[in-house]
Amino acid sequence: MCGVSGFIGRTSADKDREAILKKMMDKIAHRGPDQEGMYVNDKVALGFRRLSIIDLDHGMQPMFNETGDVVIVFNGEIYNHLELREDLIAKGHVFANNADTESLIHGYEEYGVDLLSKVRGMFAFVIYDMKKDLVFAARDFFGIKPFYYANLDGNLIFSSEIKSILAYPDIKREVNEEALEQYLSFQYSVLPETFFKGIYKLPAGHYMLMQDGKTEIHQYYDPLMQPAKQPESLEKTVGEIEDLVHESTMAHMIADVEVGASLSSGVDSSYLVAEFPGEKTYTVGFLDKESKYNEIRYAENLTAELGKKNISKTISSDEYFDSIPKVMYYMDEPLADPSCIALYFVDELAAKDIKVVLSGEGADEFFGGYNIYHEPLSLAGYQKLPAGLRKALASLVKKLPNFKGKNFIIRGSKTVEERFIGNANLFSVEERERLLKSHLTHVTPAEICAPYYAKCEGLSDIAKMQYIDMNFWLQGDILLKADKMSMAHSLEARVPYLDIKVFEYIKNLPIDYRVTDEATKRAFRIAAKRHLPEFTANKKKLGFPVPIRVWLKEDKYFDKIRQAFASEVAGQYFDQELLMQMLEEHRSGKADNSRKIWAIYVFLVWYEIYIAADEVQIPA
Repeated sequence: MCGVSGFIGRTSADKDREAILKKMMDKIAHRGPDQEGMYVNDKVALGFRRLSIIDLDHGMQPMFNETGDVVIVFNGEIYNHLELREDLIAKGHVFANNADTESLIHGYEEYGVDLLSKVRGMFAFVIYDMKKDLVFAARDFFGIKPFYYANLDGNLIFSSEIKSILAYPDIKREVNEEALEQYLSFQYSVLPETFFKGIYKLPAGHYMLMQDGKTEIHQYYDPLMQPAKQPESLEKTVGEIEDLVHESTMAHMIADVEVGASLSSGVDSSYLVAEFPGEKTYTVGFLDKESKYNEIRYAENLTAELGKKNISKTISSDEYFDSIPKVMYYMDEPLADPSCIALYFVDELAAKDIKVVLSGEGADEFFGGYNIYHEPLSLAGYQKLPAGLRKALASLVKKLPNFKGKNFIIRGSKTVEERFIGNANLFSVEERERLLKSHLTHVTPAEICAPYYAKCEGLSDIAKMQYIDMNFWLQGDILLKADKMSMAHSLEARVPYLDIKVFEYIKNLPIDYRVTDEATKRAFRIAAKRHLPEFTANKKKLGFPVPIRVWLKEDKYFDKIRQAFASEVAGQYFDQELLMQMLEEHRSGKADNSRKIWAIYVFLVWYEIYIAADEVQIPA
């Protein structure tokens, strides 16, 4: 795991190319504190920060082929590099070391962009072919590793993190208000253009080619579900899932350093811990051990039963709030998911002992684990009523005070394409249009999701929801915080469930092996139950519980956020009267506005670090 930075082409601003590249690289030193390297000529400047995991004595980048005319910088891990290596040696390629990076170089020489169909791993890389004067950049299948870029005067500037691109001369720090508008609904940066005007992210499963000053972006992988209609027996499927989880876990253990695992109370990380051969696990919690916001007691019970070690920390409210500026600095863009701060602490805890940690991200998206995936089944009977009647009822109850079943009637009046934009849906379009004072595009979240729904037309509603989550929630929230929070502590996070081999199997998993009226992740849970105590295998999904709804009612934190909401910056973007109303309603118990309040607050914290400050730097 490392960090990459660089630029392709020349501008009048980059006279001292080595110094500019060094400044960019220094901004991501946390991604690779062990070594640094650069390659600079008149056309390209490629920089690299290394966190040594495989082939510790070699493997330094930028790395070249044996003739010195193909060079790469690469962030990630290729788990099948030994098999690739054997194949390439048989075809006549000469290897100089044992690093997985070299398999990418020779793989590109042999296969060109078709290399991407042969790798198994997480990656973001840039290859420069000097003979063809061609740049080939790619991001992995599911978006595990980030890749940002900007075009300036026909030149390409890229990095693993936005803060590195901001260190390049003439790159402006200007808020993309279109991103802010959608952030209020999705709770993360959802557009191809980031919160910074002119800085973009390469989507998962895409690659970029640049030649003769022209840039093209192509999709090479689309994680579309294709559930089988005539399934294998459930028993056979469960056995295959067991084999798959074990094989992927072991494949992700490849390292020349110790590997640990993050552990919550949920079935995903618990099953992973049961399978991995390491000893150390890491858990954080809040309040006391008996609280629903503290998972430490579950982790301790499980590891005691499995004969492993659990290292834990209870995070105080002061620690949590004090860390917000640093977390937003490392995130690059606002993220209104309170669990990213919890993740920051668990990764900090793990990084004291180890360099690599396994984590359970992806199981919910792949196997059907989110509670919201029950919704199509719950609504099925109600949606047999005529659509006109359902819409009339919804229009009527919207005007009534809250009551049990109100949300059911409203959501039941809509198709899945109208109601589901992913696991988070904070402000409605009407709410955000009342709240925002800045420029509005009036583009709805449903319109943003529409092209993705069009791709999975004809699938069941549950499969459609999974596809939306794979393309939005997983990339924009889950994987982004996993990467940024681990790398903030120079820790490599690996996600064995999010493996191309796993997905190629589960994409055909029948819907009722994913979600039924009784269970989510049905087949997966049965597999996990064979390796775990019953109290863990059957545990209902909680997410990563953080007590912000409690803390926001306390004077200390209420006043802190009220002060931010009264600021000049808040007044620039938001209707401050509505902000204060949200706060008071939450404090009085009239409404749980905690997630909406949190989204506004972390945006304001981010703004102070990245826009208002004279220079972007780590908060004290």
